[in-house]
Amino acid sequence: MALIVHKYGGTSMGSTERIRNVAKRVAKWVRAGHQMVVVPSAMSGETNRLLGLAKELAPSQASAAYGRELDMLAATGEQASSALLALALQAEGVEAVSYAGWQVQVLTDSSYTKARIEHIDDKRVRADLDAGKVVVITGFQGVDDAGNITTLGRGGSDTSAVAVAAALKAAECLIYTDVDGVYTTDPRVEPDARRLKTVSFEEMLEMASLGSKVLQIRSVEFAGKYKVPLRVLSSFTPWDIDIQEEASSGTLITFEEDENMEQAVVSGIAFNRDEAKISVLGVPDKPGIAYQILGAVADANIEVDVIIQNLSKNGMTDFSFTVHRNDYNKTIDLLNGKVLPELGASTVEGDAKICKVSIVGIGMRSHVGVASKMFRVLSEEGINIQMISTSEIKTSVVIDEKYMELAVRALHKAFDLDQNAA
Repeated sequence: MALIVHKYGGTSMGSTERIRNVAKRVAKWVRAGHQMVVVPSAMSGETNRLLGLAKELAPSQASAAYGRELDMLAATGEQASSALLALALQAEGVEAVSYAGWQVQVLTDSSYTKARIEHIDDKRVRADLDAGKVVVITGFQGVDDAGNITTLGRGGSDTSAVAVAAALKAAECLIYTDVDGVYTTDPRVEPDARRLKTVSFEEMLEMASLGSKVLQIRSVEFAGKYKVPLRVLSSFTPWDIDIQEEASSGTLITFEEDENMEQAVVSGIAFNRDEAKISVLGVPDKPGIAYQILGAVADANIEVDVIIQNLSKNGMTDFSFTVHRNDYNKTIDLLNGKVLPELGASTVEGDAKICKVSIVGIGMRSHVGVASKMFRVLSEEGINIQMISTSEIKTSVVIDEKYMELAVRALHKAFDLDQNAA
């Protein structure tokens, strides 16, 4: 049959009973004739527990000196869940072997706690697959050239699974999670949100970058780069569901040219509460100002999202941008302490109670007036737009956080996302 990669999240691996159900599901796929590689996350809550212990012993974990040991520690969560799953598979009568990232090897750079995969050596895995074994590979981790264990950052097991699927040229990578697919928006905000049968890589990449928590953004980037078909589906369906029904369930993340792609102008509404806006006021309007501000921010390892610069007036301008809310105070202190005196700007202001709401859809390329419709809908709801950012297939606005749910529901209805695609 085919070589398939399964990835199971922490909730799916949250107890011995759930691990047993995962083993039964994988065994079903094996008995249907498929070669199987499984990438599990740590058991739900385990990574937080381990890092909590580290924080008790070394409160200033931000220090780069702790990175190596934090990765050594955090990697043990996936190692435990992988071994437990291999044991459960063997108890089901299925030959299985588990490997840590350094055993495969999953080679990464040396950026502790946020390493990037550079290469995967697939020889050992292919030998086991050819011998009829299920191969269980720890997610979230790898090893650098010096032999140090590294981790890929939160959500890194998704990236591990897609990278393994790419290296092995798997037919498909199935991401099992606690939701049954990708929705037009978060059903907890809009009860009429609809599950999408298919969504393009481009749309999923935008949704992931804009706040959708279904998939980690780097996993989508990897899938798009290596053309790995992804499917998001629920691990809480009965394990003995018909395999054909299971293989066509959830949401398939595929290529835009797929003839089965839903042809909606807007496919989804994404939102992100985790942003804060910072404005540097009274900045001299001259070449290099943006670099002086954002260069210092980047040097402090702070990511910037939406950016806007006002028109010059009397040789002065205002410069605004958004950062992750966790970086808000750090950015304010940096600007006040270093950048403001160098620039000769008048003041720095901030607002940590904003959010970003976005419409996403490949259909926006061929339809005019989509952004203006978005702005009209928000205006009719009395919602003021503070900042705007656009790309070919998305439009994002920064608004007051208190209007987020109202904006999502109004836009969801205005773009008929509660209606089934024709």
